[in-house]
Amino acid sequence: MAGMAVDASDEPMAGAPMAKERTDLAGQTNQADQRGHVLVVDDNRVNRLTLARGLESQGHTVALAENGERALAMVRAEPFDVVLLDIVMPGMDGFEVLGRMKADPALRDIPVIVISAVDEVESAVRCIELGAEDFLPKPFDPVLLRARLRASLAKKNLRDLEVAYLRQEVTLRQNEKLATIGRLSAGLAHELNNPAAAALRGAGLLRTAVADLLDAQTRLDALDLAPAERAALHQLDATARARAADPTDMDAIAQIDHTARLETWLEEREIARAWEHAPTLASLAFETRDLDAVRRTFGDARLPAVVAWLGHTYTVYSLLEEVAQGTGRIAELVKALKTYTYLDRAPVQAVDVHEGLDSTLVMLRSKLKHGITVRREYARDLPRIQAYASELNQVWTNLIDNAADAMEGKGEIVLRTRQDGEWVVVEVEDNGPGIPAASQSRVFDPFFTTKPPGAGTGLGLNISHTIVVRKHGGNITVASEPGQTRFEVRLPLRLPPAAPDTPGRAPPG
Repeated sequence: MAGMAVDASDEPMAGAPMAKERTDLAGQTNQADQRGHVLVVDDNRVNRLTLARGLESQGHTVALAENGERALAMVRAEPFDVVLLDIVMPGMDGFEVLGRMKADPALRDIPVIVISAVDEVESAVRCIELGAEDFLPKPFDPVLLRARLRASLAKKNLRDLEVAYLRQEVTLRQNEKLATIGRLSAGLAHELNNPAAAALRGAGLLRTAVADLLDAQTRLDALDLAPAERAALHQLDATARARAADPTDMDAIAQIDHTARLETWLEEREIARAWEHAPTLASLAFETRDLDAVRRTFGDARLPAVVAWLGHTYTVYSLLEEVAQGTGRIAELVKALKTYTYLDRAPVQAVDVHEGLDSTLVMLRSKLKHGITVRREYARDLPRIQAYASELNQVWTNLIDNAADAMEGKGEIVLRTRQDGEWVVVEVEDNGPGIPAASQSRVFDPFFTTKPPGAGTGLGLNISHTIVVRKHGGNITVASEPGQTRFEVRLPLRLPPAAPDTPGRAPPG
């Protein structure tokens, strides 16, 4: 058969159902699954029409091409279920058409049955090596062609279903990952908002505090202090800086009493705005005896200026600490997010499991900090493993998040790690109510969930199982009873040689 373009004069198109109308695996598989959209490629018009009439009588739809160039243009323009291909054609022969189709990722899965008058073993072998589904010599047996065509269509149907399943699985995984990222983003936004607001508030107050300190410093400079007095100021400055970095804890009642004593002392010495300076000096952990020492050093005339300068100095240092802590917390969260996602790193790398667990805890902090404690029992010198770091963090997220949900916001989560030969073992344990015995064998099934309707998709543990078992060649198991549920993840130190998304070797235990 020659390559095939569709001529309006010789293209008999039947009204039979297209291949896309076939039923799925759960439906009837007989007649509908045996029909398809077939391209006949032959340079002989009589051969094209003869094949077309026979195929249409079997329920197939048929398109015709008279040469190789036309055939390639047609298979690129519309979907075909099978191509019947002649070898000997002018210009581009069947070998070249077959070779080009199998070299094209978009066309290589279309079954090709070669029907040729060249009845040589070498030609048949060459066609099979190039990727042909079958080889039939001319004149062909119609019954044999029908059987081979049915077999090719059945294989094509299975391939199409497999591709559809894989695409659906990828979509579901991506949707679950996006849902997880959405939940984490909400918590992360809350975690970022608090330090950002603190830093912003501190920066705003710092503008006024610096201006007040400069004004107090100007008044001090006008007093022509002696060297000993300037040395005392440096000492007070160092004290203010140290106390701002490490403030003294004091309960509210004690703080009020302390402030009242200082305010009384200041008022007795006729210090202006004593009510304003007293709380600052109390935060500075100054006692009345400390103020007595300042008075002895500087005298009554200079005391008001020194007290004002000391209060403003401590305020500035305190606000700087507040800004530094807020921005430091933001930097910590951003670093954890960067570690969690591994956006700037290769997919496969040497992974520190502890680092991944810790960054996941940071991402889930807003959910864990109210009533849930986390205890880390990490093995020392745990080796790095070769892994898909970002996907492993998705596993840790699912396991820890599920544990928190199971305990309804109150309980303890224990994270354990250890090395077992060529494997690293991670355990996530909670003291929640446990998983019912009847459900434990199904927890890794897709769409299975023990959560109330709308509270979970039932994909988290299934995706975790896929990542651990199929992607890393590891294993994940669960053991549960009331008061204790433990998920154990076993990961090889090195990725198995199997391609991603194929079953890996089974780990011990």
